[in-house]
Amino acid sequence: MSTTTEDVLTAALSLPDDDRLELAEALIASLRPENRPPFEDAWREVIRRRSAELRSGTVRPIPWAEVKRQGRDLTGG
Repeated sequence: MSTTTEDVLTAALSLPDDDRLELAEALIASLRPENRPPFEDAWREVIRRRSAELRSGTVRPIPWAEVKRQGRDLTGG
């Protein structure tokens, strides 16, 4: 990831949830056919629920490096 991309990501992660969702939708929309909506209502609800779980501390986020390590351990890679 370039420094510019990392800077944009850092700035985006500091946005409120609704703004991050809107930004994510816009980015995804830029990569897909125009005739498909960015997120179906069911996915939007999952995103809202998971964001609320993270904010409340109900779930603990796992750093990407740890997820990759666990995946390699599980697959023997």
